[in-house]
Amino acid sequence: MYRSAVWDEPLLKELEEIKKAHYTPQSVLPDSLQRKTPLNIPDLDETQVMRHFFHLSQMNYGIESGIYPLGSCTMKYNPKICEEISHWEQFILLHPYQDESTTQGTLRMMHELEQMLCEITGMDHFTLQPAAGAQGEFTGLLLTRAYHESNKDFNRDEIILPDTSHGTNPASAAMAGYKVIEIPSTKDGTIDVGILEKVLSEKTACFMLTNPNTLGIFESEIDDIARLVHKAGALLYYDGANMNAIMGKARPGDMGFDIVHLNLHKTFSTPHGGGGPGSGPVGVKEKLKRFLPVPRIMKKDDSYYFDYDYPDSIGKIKAAYGNISVILKAYIYILLMGGNGLKEASEIAVLNANYMKKKLVDSKLFELPYKMLRKHEFVISCERLFSNKGIRALDIGKRLLDYGLHPPTVYFPLIVKEALMIEPTESESKKTLDFYIDTLLKIAQEDPTIIKSAPYNTVVRRIDEIGAVKNPILTWKTLEKIGKS
Repeated sequence: MYRSAVWDEPLLKELEEIKKAHYTPQSVLPDSLQRKTPLNIPDLDETQVMRHFFHLSQMNYGIESGIYPLGSCTMKYNPKICEEISHWEQFILLHPYQDESTTQGTLRMMHELEQMLCEITGMDHFTLQPAAGAQGEFTGLLLTRAYHESNKDFNRDEIILPDTSHGTNPASAAMAGYKVIEIPSTKDGTIDVGILEKVLSEKTACFMLTNPNTLGIFESEIDDIARLVHKAGALLYYDGANMNAIMGKARPGDMGFDIVHLNLHKTFSTPHGGGGPGSGPVGVKEKLKRFLPVPRIMKKDDSYYFDYDYPDSIGKIKAAYGNISVILKAYIYILLMGGNGLKEASEIAVLNANYMKKKLVDSKLFELPYKMLRKHEFVISCERLFSNKGIRALDIGKRLLDYGLHPPTVYFPLIVKEALMIEPTESESKKTLDFYIDTLLKIAQEDPTIIKSAPYNTVVRRIDEIGAVKNPILTWKTLEKIGKS
C-alpha cells in the first residue's frame, strides 16, 4: 500500500484499535528485553524502499551477472525451468511426514532419480538423504565403519588421503573418528602408487580420492589404485565434486570405487554458494547396501513407499528424507539433458578449461605446474609474478573485481604456490572466456602498485585481512564496542 500524503483519520483510529487489541509487547516480552527508545526507522514510501533493496541486489554477484570460475565449485548456469518447477505448489505445500499415499509423485521422482544416479556413476544403490557434499562424505565414512565392523574388523582406524584432497575430506574423516594419513603427489600431480602401497595396511579403512583430482588431472592409474586398496581389505571412496568433468565419459563404479557421493548442487542444476542449498547423495556397491540410511524408497507394483526394515542401517542422516527442492531440480535437469546432453556438457567443460589454460600458459606470464592436459579445471601459478613484481594471487583476484569479473579460487590446492584455480564450466561462451583471459593478461602487466591496492570500484575496498584474522568480529557486542570507541 502506498503511504498517502493525507491519512484518513477514522482509518488511523481503526488501525490503532486493531494494534492495541492484537499487539501488546508488554505481554510478550519482559521489561528487561524491551527497548527503552523506539527504533530509528526512516519514514520512506514504497518506491524508496523498493529501490533501496533492488540496489542492494545489484551489488551482489551471481552466475546471472557473469562468469563465476570458482575452481572445484562448478558454478555453472542453471536452467530457470528447474527453479520454476521446484516452486510449484504441488511440491512446496507437501508436509514431509504426511501419509505416503498422498506423496506418490514425489516418492516416484526420488526413486527414479536414485536409478538415474546409479546409471551415471555405475553404482548399485543410492540414498538421497545427505544435504551437502560434506554430509555425504560423513555418511560414506559411517558406511565404511559399519562395513568393517560387520566383518569383525575393528582395527581399521585410518583414512588415507592425497595432498590434493578437498578440505572436507580430512574433516569428515576426523568427525567419523578416523586418523588421517596424507600421501604426497608425484611430479605429474597424481597419486604416487608406490607410496600408497607402502601406506596401505590392515589398519586402513578407506582411501578417499577425487578423480579427476583438484588439479584437474585424471588419475590414469586408477585401476592399479583400486586393486591395491581392495587387496589391503580397505574400501575406495569417490569424492564426486568433479563429476562435471566425466559425465557420460567414465563412471566411478567402473573404476573400482565402492562408495561415491555427488554434489547435486554443483553438477546437476542448483545455484549454490554462501553455505547452501545443497544435496550430497551417496551411492554404494551391493556389498554396502544393507548399511544405507533409512528409510529407503522402494517400489511395489505401481506404488512407492518408505522401507525402514534395515537392521544394519547406520540410521537416519537427515530429517525429512533429504533436501527435496535440490533433488527435484537435479531430476528435472537430468531429464532435460539426457545421457548425450550430460556427456556433451562434460566435453565442453573440458574444452573450455583447456582453451583458457593454453592461452594463459602460452603468455609466459603464468606457470602451469604438473601435467599439461587437464579436465574441467586447471590450476596456474602466479609465483613468477610474485618473484618478479611482488604480485600475489590474492592481488590478481582483487584486481579482477575492478573489471567486473569474479575471481577464481585462490591458494588451493595447497601444493601449488600462489595458485589460481579456474573452472569456466560448459556454460560460458568463447567471447566470455577470451575476455577473462585478456583481463588476466592485462592485469599481469599492470603497474604493481595499482594491483596491490585493488579493488577501487567496489563498495568495500581492500580490507585488513591479517587484522580480521587476528581480531575477528564475531558478535554484535564487538561491533557495539567499536562504535563507542
